[in-house]
Amino acid sequence: MSVLVPVYNERHLVEASLRRVLALDDPLISQLQVVAVDDGSTDGSGAILEALQRGDRRLTIVRRERNHGKGAAVRTALEHATGDICVIHDADLEYNPGDIPALLRPFVDEGADAVFGSRYLAAPYRRALMYRHSVMNRMLTRLSNWFTDLDLTDVETCYKAVRTTLLRSIPLRSPDFRIEIELAMKLAKRRAHVFEVPIRYLPRSHAEGKKIGVWDGVLALAALVRFAIRDYIYLDDEYGAHILTQLERTRRFNLWLGDTLRPFVGDRVLEIGAGIGTLTDQFIPRELYSASDINASYLHYLTKYALGKPYLHVARVDVVEPRDFGDLAGRFDTILMINVLEHVSDPDQALCNIVGALRPGGVAVVLVPQGPALYGSLDEALEHRERYTRAGLLEALRRAGLRVEHVRDFNRISVPAWWFNGRVLRRKRFSRVQLKMLDVAVPFVKRIDRLIPWPGQSLIAVGRKP
Repeated sequence: MSVLVPVYNERHLVEASLRRVLALDDPLISQLQVVAVDDGSTDGSGAILEALQRGDRRLTIVRRERNHGKGAAVRTALEHATGDICVIHDADLEYNPGDIPALLRPFVDEGADAVFGSRYLAAPYRRALMYRHSVMNRMLTRLSNWFTDLDLTDVETCYKAVRTTLLRSIPLRSPDFRIEIELAMKLAKRRAHVFEVPIRYLPRSHAEGKKIGVWDGVLALAALVRFAIRDYIYLDDEYGAHILTQLERTRRFNLWLGDTLRPFVGDRVLEIGAGIGTLTDQFIPRELYSASDINASYLHYLTKYALGKPYLHVARVDVVEPRDFGDLAGRFDTILMINVLEHVSDPDQALCNIVGALRPGGVAVVLVPQGPALYGSLDEALEHRERYTRAGLLEALRRAGLRVEHVRDFNRISVPAWWFNGRVLRRKRFSRVQLKMLDVAVPFVKRIDRLIPWPGQSLIAVGRKP
């Protein structure tokens, strides 16, 4: 476990606070690391941290010349974290480190992704807190819950424990106390499994050094709106996760794609490149549904999503690696490969691998981007190797031994916008307005799509194994 501690002018409390953290002794904690960020302290807090470090090497100190705020300090501490779980702890003594082991239990027992310590959950006893402060906190929590659809009791709590790999994959931008809202909103949008446990709380006054104030409450309200609108919830990676997440938010469009593919989906399905389950969710339950990907963040999400679904299996499958298909030979009657083939280094090997996983008579459903003339900056951002022609895709399927039974263009309506954004404006991301317009128009668009005279943005082919 790594405990992340922002420190700013806390010389009267920081030593006692960190000693309590370092004294933690619980069977769930095999190794303890404390990362304290001296965020431009001017009162001698840094010297106290140095003295503590000389006595206990489990303490890592990071110094910043200027004060940047709690959110910035948490991001800095996260860069040095080595534990499986990160827990945020304030340097004052408002929160009791003795409650930290309780935060860890849901990770072990329930497979939690994040655990918040709540000052308002039922407990054997609870100190009576400041009423006006509690009213404001509950109001913020209710508003946050409306946007996130999480039924939290204390969104502004300091004690937030998150799996380190998950926390590192989230782009955190808030420099100050708005990180509390940002983290809750982005965990919800990532569909993380969030739990709460009751904790103790000893509030202090502004005269005693409390730093959060009324203005921070105003900023938190603004942050609620900002992070409800923005969908930047994945750090940029080699899989184009930030763009794929934007597309996942176009619910009607994804339902249209699912309805288009559904007639070809059988009872035993392998989905290559399942992502965060946009199609998986539409096609289960089945006799067997195996959702695969190579992105660790997606696999983590899919594994959590599969809890309680015995028919849904999750596995890391690299479509160009024959060894990943060793146990899959002849197991499936349907293989879905949607927006995958254009990414792989050896498409012929990939198609041969999926043919091997099909039962005789099974079908491979392949969707690829169409039209080399449309290739532009959006394709580069998504790391598309190419955009296919109809003849090129059909020939590749035939080389793999598949008998092509169905071919159709899909999403003709988006071709002009893709060309304009990728070839003229050279954008690396989709326009939120354009995506929203497309999603709203889907009920009408899907009825006229086949009437549009130019080829579709995507091409769907269904090939059967003899």
